[in-house]
Amino acid sequence: MAQRDKLLISSGVVGVLVLVLALRHAVPVTSAFVLDKALFAHRVPYMAAVLGWALFSVYWDAAAKGAAPAKSSESGASRAVHVFATNAALLLVLAPIRGLGRYLPVSALIMTAGLAVEALGLLLAIWARRHLGRNWSGEITIKVDHQLIRSGPYRLLRHPIYTGILAMYVGGAVVTGEWLAITGLILIALAYWRKIRMEEANLKVAFGADYDAYRRQTWVLLPWVL
Repeated sequence: MAQRDKLLISSGVVGVLVLVLALRHAVPVTSAFVLDKALFAHRVPYMAAVLGWALFSVYWDAAAKGAAPAKSSESGASRAVHVFATNAALLLVLAPIRGLGRYLPVSALIMTAGLAVEALGLLLAIWARRHLGRNWSGEITIKVDHQLIRSGPYRLLRHPIYTGILAMYVGGAVVTGEWLAITGLILIALAYWRKIRMEEANLKVAFGADYDAYRRQTWVLLPWVL
């Protein structure tokens, strides 16, 4: 493992921390931020949301082993910024902490709808990851013998993995229903806005006119919208 990778926070570790928080029946952390015990009345959909992220982490770690070697990649500091932001956002979205109040009531129906959004996002991310194959990397990078993939969801979207991941965050925020989760969504949106800008600039350098043509034929994250 590269030295810079040792500094990164594992999403799997964050998932474990969230799970521990979910299982605690502890006293208030502070007078303002306490564990939201209302979620424990619907612990099945809440724990299913946490499990979805755990499954995502396990699959992603396993699939990463088949990636091709990198020819060039972003700096360790740049990658660390993204990993920190995504993990902080995940904690804000899923940790059962009541501090800013709720924007949604605790409801089995609403939480199930959130789970459905999270599940669809997970399936899209996995589908896109399989089409990307050895060209995938968590870092912004150009691989040895890098290919510009246009199959599967890449026929319409340039970043379908990010669409799926963002949908997972949105689904999780619906499950927990906390305003704190909304702050997590703002953070993750900023993190992926930054990453998409950097990645598209990198791909433009690598593929030139071919990437310009691909951009004209596709959307960033949502067909006919964005």
